Amino acid sequence: MEQKEISKAVISRLPRYYRYLGELLEEGVERISSNDLSIRMKVTASQIRQDLNNFGGFGQQGYGYNVKYLYSEIARILGIDRQHNLIIIGAGNLGQAIANYTNFERRGFLIKGMFDVNPRLVGLVVRGVEIRGIEDLEQFIKDNEVQIAALTIPKSKAPEIADRLVKAGIKAIWNFAHTDLQVPDDVVVENVHLSESLMRLSYRVCSMQDQKAREEAQRKQEEAAGAGEIK
Repeated sequence: MEQKEISKAVISRLPRYYRYLGELLEEGVERISSNDLSIRMKVTASQIRQDLNNFGGFGQQGYGYNVKYLYSEIARILGIDRQHNLIIIGAGNLGQAIANYTNFERRGFLIKGMFDVNPRLVGLVVRGVEIRGIEDLEQFIKDNEVQIAALTIPKSKAPEIADRLVKAGIKAIWNFAHTDLQVPDDVVVENVHLSESLMRLSYRVCSMQDQKAREEAQRKQEEAAGAGEIK
């Protein structure tokens, strides 16, 4: 039977469901309705039901969702109920920040190695992970059954390193380099462009400020018009 195609928008919302359900578990909540969950998440109940129905629904009429079961099922769907071996290419500030983030391990992502071309960084240890020279890359991937690579390197070097990763058997690239990578169809790329995220944030902030300025200008105009009528 052919698997149903799930939209990227739905997939992008699953980690947020997972996070909120985890918080509910910590609070001791055993079940929750789509309405109550929608209030917490500030989305519509129908959106929640539609999203979860893509995977079978999980809810019962008049009962709601079993929080623990739904939490574990979303973990299974996202694949974080199993271990993923990960390496980081680029051991600068961003690479080391990723390596120092302990929450990845709780989600099944085990950082097995770090690589850099800078001889001053090679040999250093970041939270128990040794930084290696890039010449060791292919053999390390093979020996440690690495599936995912995080790229935190300049965009000029990213295409070459991506080619090496693909040839070595990497199936997913977490791309922080400011370039779009060309990879085979069976290799997944998740682009994380931090500056683009800030630009989107800037747009939203400026839009709100501009809207307030327009409203204030209109208010003053109406006040001036009202004062003229009184005279």
